[in-house]
Formats: sequence, structure tokens, C-alpha cells
Amino acid sequence: METKKGTILMQRYEIGRFLGQGTFAKVYHGRNLKTSQSVAVKVIDKEQVMKVGLIDQIKREISVMRLVKHPNVVQLYEVMASKSKIYFAMEYVRGGELFNKVSKGRLKEEAARKYFQQLVAAVDFCHSRGVYHRDLKPENLLLDETGNLKVTDFGLSALCESRRQDGLLHTTCGTPAYVAPEVINKKGYDGEKADIWSCGVILFVLLAAYLPFHDNNLMEMYKKISKGDFKCPQWFPPEVKKLLSKILDPNPSTRISLAKLMENPWFQKGFKKIEVPKTILTRSKSIIDIDNAIKFMDTPTGSYNNLKELDDAKASLSNSPSYSSFSPSSSSDTLKPTSMNAFDIISLSQGFNLSGLFEDDTGNSGPKREARFTTKKPPSAIVSKLEEVAEMERFGVMKTVDGTVRLQGSKEGRKGQLAIDAEIFEVAPSFHVVEMKKLSGDTLEYNNFCNQDLRPSLKDIVWTWEGEQQQDDEQHNN
Repeated sequence: METKKGTILMQRYEIGRFLGQGTFAKVYHGRNLKTSQSVAVKVIDKEQVMKVGLIDQIKREISVMRLVKHPNVVQLYEVMASKSKIYFAMEYVRGGELFNKVSKGRLKEEAARKYFQQLVAAVDFCHSRGVYHRDLKPENLLLDETGNLKVTDFGLSALCESRRQDGLLHTTCGTPAYVAPEVINKKGYDGEKADIWSCGVILFVLLAAYLPFHDNNLMEMYKKISKGDFKCPQWFPPEVKKLLSKILDPNPSTRISLAKLMENPWFQKGFKKIEVPKTILTRSKSIIDIDNAIKFMDTPTGSYNNLKELDDAKASLSNSPSYSSFSPSSSSDTLKPTSMNAFDIISLSQGFNLSGLFEDDTGNSGPKREARFTTKKPPSAIVSKLEEVAEMERFGVMKTVDGTVRLQGSKEGRKGQLAIDAEIFEVAPSFHVVEMKKLSGDTLEYNNFCNQDLRPSLKDIVWTWEGEQQQDDEQHNN
């Protein structure tokens, strides 16, 4: 489908004026047909990103944006896909880039501090969710109609799981003038400390309207960055100069932390920390759409030949029971199912699984990275049992904001520590499906753990494991 003004996208959004473009994506203003809410629709050319091997980057961007729901971060509402395009429906931020404001001249101290406070608050929240942005700069900071800052463009971001066994990130990325010296040196870096450096460069730019490290020769600029060789202009307040010397410290081990930075007296002036609700097992309709858009609306080679077959499959399931998952209630201990489109239940059927775009190993042979079981127990009992198993097997437990329970192994295996996500879905009030998926570690070790430790320990709550019900029925019929 050609994306142009007036196009109706997936019967959900009307495409409006063109807003801008990058190498593989174009951004349009859009309108939600049901609510009339303005959105920004990012249209990604799937063939191009697959050709240059950027599918993992798209996956990472989706994974990151679903984790970071904060007032100072641009929100991702929904992900959709057609045969040739991937669509992000995102928060529409009307005020444009902070870069445009700085390009007109330096900001007053109060304005610069306000933007810096909002930037640091957003980055601190991202770090608390294990997300490192890695490309912070004024061009990636937007302003809404009330002048509040919004961090955007998580295409180069990393999750804490991306760290190697040395606990560091190793991908050299970012914009040269804003990148930390340890990133340039290619010896591994702490994602948090690298983001702090970029925040410091941004603060300098807001107050000076020029870069602290600049040279027409890129190598000379890198030398200045590596030495932390910069000079504050005379109009900088003394407390800002002192703070910048702690942020733009070329030694990451002595560079100020975000916690200490946020305690700084200059930073604290007028700062009101936004309390973001801490949710447990959060699961919303939009997140389900993000999970399933590529699986069920895309048509990779070897699956459906055209979208009509997919529409027919949807129609055939229109009378199926609704398939739900969790969102938080007022009490963090009480889980309340959120209604989902019945079509999502297709994910349980291999015949309808169209997840080829986002899956590395679609073959049926070899060790499996996923397992499912059904249970008639309530969510609280499922979570309690998983926590009991984790304690028994010396696994750590984390309940993530995207609706999963994560089991994190403490032992080093052949491919690092084993990490498993357990996602709970409600098919009916007294019937749940739990999907176990290996997040990291060795697949063979994961299978051994599932078969020898996990399955026997969960037998009290399991009704049937995937495939066993069918085998039992066949034996009964025979």
C-alpha cells in the first residue's frame, strides 16, 4: 500500500501530512479514526531494512519503547505491518526538536535547567528499566505544546541483556560530538555512564549554543573528547561549571552518577520528580498489538501468499472465545484480565504462526526455545509457584512492566546465564496459558532445565503441557 495523505491505514488511522524522513522510514501525521487523537505514524520499508540486516534494530526499538512509559519519553501506541511496510503509531509531539530552539541562540539558565531536569529524569527512568539510549542529542529531544521535553529515537538503544560477560556494552554508536570517550576507545563501556556524558554535552549546548568538543578534523575532535578538553564560557554560573566538570569526566569510573547528579543543588532548584506508577505484570491491548502485529499481519516467505488469506483466517475465528492477558488493578497484588481481540489466540497454533520476520529459528528440528502449559489456577498461584521454583533452583525473579515474570539464573552456562520469560494469558476466567521462552543462555541447557527441574516442580498447577493433551486424546481414541 502506498502511504500518502488520505490513506486509511489498517482501518485504524487516517494518514495526514508528511512530517519528515530518515534512511529507511518516513513519518506522517495521523489521526486515530476511533478517538480522533493525533499520532505520528512512522512507516518503515521492510524490504530495505531486511536487505541491510536491520531487523534486529527494529526489534530492539520495539522492545525498548514498550518498557519506557514516562511523561518525558515519546510513547509507542501500536505496531502494525503489511506485506511491505512496518508501521509505528506513536505519540505526536507538536513543538518540534529542541535543536531548533538552540539553533536560534543560547537558552536562559532557568529554561536550560528545566529541559536538563526533564532529560535526566527520563534517562534515569530508562536506566531503571535496563535501557540505555546511546544517541542522546538535541535532535532526539522533542518539545510538546506546553514546552515539556520528550526523548525519542531509541533505534540505537541497548537493553541490559546486551551486555557481555564483562558487564559492558561494546557496540560503537552514537553521534560523534555527543559520544563518550570510552565508546570511542572501543574497550567496552557502561551504558549508564555513556548516557550521562551525552547529557552533559547537551547541557553545555543549551547554555552556550555551541559544542564543548568541536574541531573540523574528526580525529582532533576525538582527541579533545578523550582528554575531556573543553572550556566553559564566562557566562556559565560557577555551579554549572563545577557540575559539568563532574559530568564530562573522561574517566567513567570517577564520572558522576545519575543519583548524585540529581542531588546536585543547582539541578535541584525547582525540580519536581515525577512519580511514575510501578506496575506489576502490566499488559495492555496496545502492547499485545506490538507483540502480534508482525506475527499476524505480516506475510514472510513461506507463509501466506497474500493478505486476503490472513483476513479469511481472522473471520473464521471471529466467534472464538476472547483471549486476554494482564493489566494492573489498584492493588499490585491483584491481577485483572484485559480483553483482547480473539484473533490473538492464533499465536497458539503453529499453522497460523506468521512470526518469521522476528524469529531466528523457525525450523521444527533441534532444541526448542519455547514451551507452553495450560492451568486452571489463578494468576497469583501461577506467580507464587514460579517464585517458589526460582528460589529452589537459585534463580532471581523479576516481574517486568511488559507482563512477564523473568527467571534469571545465577550460574554461568556455556553461553552465559540462563534467563527465562514466563508470560501468562487468560483464555477464560478459570483457564490460563503460560508461555515459557528462553531469553538468554544455552538452548540445550534451557531444555534440560525445563524437562528435569521446571516441569516436575510445576506439576501441581499444570493441567497439560503443549502437545500432551493431543497425545492423550489420540491414545484415548485408539
